[in-house]
Amino acid sequence: MKSTPPTPVAAAARAALPLALVAAMAQSAAAQLTPEREYYGISRTIPMTVALPSGVAGDVEIALYLADGQEAERAAAAEGAVDLAGLFPVLWTATTPQISYAQLLVDGEPIGPSVVLSPMVTPNLAQLSGRQAVFPDRPAQFAKYSGLRAWSDKHVVFSTSLGEIEFRVRPDKAPNTVANFLDLVEGGYYTDILFHRIIGAKDGREPFMAQVGDPTGTGAGGPGRFVDLEPSDLPHDFGVLSMARTGDPNTNGGQVFVCFSRGGTYFLDAQYCSFAEAVSGAETILALEKVETGEEDRPVGDPPVLKSARTIPAPPFGKGPEALKRPGTVER
Repeated sequence: MKSTPPTPVAAAARAALPLALVAAMAQSAAAQLTPEREYYGISRTIPMTVALPSGVAGDVEIALYLADGQEAERAAAAEGAVDLAGLFPVLWTATTPQISYAQLLVDGEPIGPSVVLSPMVTPNLAQLSGRQAVFPDRPAQFAKYSGLRAWSDKHVVFSTSLGEIEFRVRPDKAPNTVANFLDLVEGGYYTDILFHRIIGAKDGREPFMAQVGDPTGTGAGGPGRFVDLEPSDLPHDFGVLSMARTGDPNTNGGQVFVCFSRGGTYFLDAQYCSFAEAVSGAETILALEKVETGEEDRPVGDPPVLKSARTIPAPPFGKGPEALKRPGTVER
């Protein structure tokens, strides 16, 4: 079966980098809060290492932020080995675990990418109600908290035949999807893959999306595994990256699509998992939108290609560029 978001018609029938970012990336190469490993079982130590740039001195701290930007706690630290659980016992005692970000500070200034701390909680699998994906209610005891997954925050850069697009991933919206995507990117999965389905503006409808991620170029291939549909509330909009799937909601694999407009993709909210947003590369997205297509919305002539995807260090927490807006969009 093909992994694909529905077209707007089908859905209706069913109902160049900023200088601040360059500077932050340069800092992150010299200073880092680094996890010793990716997985930490609950109520255990969380060993990490603090490294500072050569010649830098000052008061070293680690701040713990919530996804909404609120600072939850701050603790003094020092260069070398640290135990994050010892600094922040709340990581294991919180009654409702939620994603958080540990940020290295020197004299109060953030340095390097934050460490994403994603709770390992038993997923609540989506089910179909008619053709809609729904998340059934379940007793709290079935949402078992097993520990934390930790990684240095990253952005993802798509290098396409039409230019580059840089995405900020949103583990606060879809942590399992982001972890799966980063693993595929760093494993080289997205290498020389056609954009096999593109739907721009036509027949009076607003621009829809460009889909990629099937090495066979047919729309039916993938990485040989699925992750569950997560209830992301990141609105589908210009530059948002979301997962394609089959009619089964829990068939998210490696196929993704880049959204072209809010008006063309709003109906995908809560049904498809949006997990990243573009922070640069608007011209590339608009170029994809203009690609000529034929039957089944397949590009004709010389189809655009995702030549490679790579990760780069993210800016310090809260310091990155804003998500792109579609050019000409008027804020309401």
